[in-house]
Amino acid sequence: MTLSRRSLIGSSALAAGLTATGARAQAQKLNIYSHRVHRTVATTGQGGDITAGWSQRTGIGVEWVTFDTGPLQERLFREASLRETTVDIGFLLNTQTVPRITTLFEPLDEYMARDPVEDPTDIFPGMVQGMAIGGKLYGLPFRHASSGFHYNEEILAERGITAPPKTIEELAEVAKRCTYTRANGAPVVGFLLPGVTYPNVIDIARAWDGEFITPDMKCVANERPMVNAITLLRDLFVAGAFPRNFAAISTEEVNVWMQTGRAAMVINSMGRNQIYNDPQRSQFPGRIKTTTIPVSRELAGKFEVAPAKVEFWGMAIPRASRNKDLAWSLMKEMLSRESTLKAALNGNGPVRNSTYDDPRIRERVPFAEAERAVLKVARVPMPAFDQAARAADFFKEEAEAAVLGMKTPQQAMDDLVRRVQPLLG
Repeated sequence: MTLSRRSLIGSSALAAGLTATGARAQAQKLNIYSHRVHRTVATTGQGGDITAGWSQRTGIGVEWVTFDTGPLQERLFREASLRETTVDIGFLLNTQTVPRITTLFEPLDEYMARDPVEDPTDIFPGMVQGMAIGGKLYGLPFRHASSGFHYNEEILAERGITAPPKTIEELAEVAKRCTYTRANGAPVVGFLLPGVTYPNVIDIARAWDGEFITPDMKCVANERPMVNAITLLRDLFVAGAFPRNFAAISTEEVNVWMQTGRAAMVINSMGRNQIYNDPQRSQFPGRIKTTTIPVSRELAGKFEVAPAKVEFWGMAIPRASRNKDLAWSLMKEMLSRESTLKAALNGNGPVRNSTYDDPRIRERVPFAEAERAVLKVARVPMPAFDQAARAADFFKEEAEAAVLGMKTPQQAMDDLVRRVQPLLG
């Protein structure tokens, strides 16, 4: 059973700050299923509670039900598959926005046409596109993690390098120069990644504007950009500038390598800057800088920065929700320019360009301008689809074989395309 949509008169009244008797009768509270971090950044911190004003105007409470990532997806999808659910807004990762969810969540295009969110062009386009399936929008972004280039300026200075590399080719050269033994006897490897999984390698391929799988579901990993990325990693591995045990290094171990100076440079989420410079754990507090991933020399005129990956959480409305119009009203509130700024002051990764203009954000995020530059061109690492996990496994197997020299980069990527394309339908 699909419930008929309520009249938008009540919703418009809510948007105008009026008390709607019918809306109050419809719901005394709205239920949000999310990760606990979403509740924290939405309700706690310098910016305050971004839902409080909406609740005060409408007389409707907001109930947060929080889970870890895996249990959240399981519970949310189960609730959304019911004939009727008490869940009104659910948080989804972009990787969970797969075609099968089109039967579970409400398309938002009609809402956007009739009662759009404030200044939708201010929201970074790569994240909006990442929640569209079959030309329809099923969610709106709320919190992001974008990739950046981190470098230890003290280690670079010891090798006579006074500025970060400006191209991806120069990055490879700097990585080799920064593979050495320091005066205190500590060995340093020039470049590090948390494994050669597709989300990590795509950041390098994007220096040539490359893809693993295109939005129209074609595997293009054997084209020049991805082959270039794998070749770069293979060359660094042979030169000793990429760890011999790269396949076994976890994300947490990457933190330690950067904090202790075992690695000079890494491509990882920009938010890792705070961890790398943690004065309680880092031997280089304030000396590990974060900037954009450099483009290749040949694309320097096309892109100012590499169109690196962005991963994000978005908000969606279950089709079985009893309060869709109210849910949309609250989502609009949570995505307004003011709310986005308040959530950013609470520690959220903002999804609006304008948020980065605020001096408070620029003060607390030293790489704010670099992050904004990335988000203007960033894209999800690949489109979400039902066989994505298998495709990811195949990528890791072939990329590791190439970096270790078991196959040439071109052979490995050719084999990858043959294995992945049948999964794409």
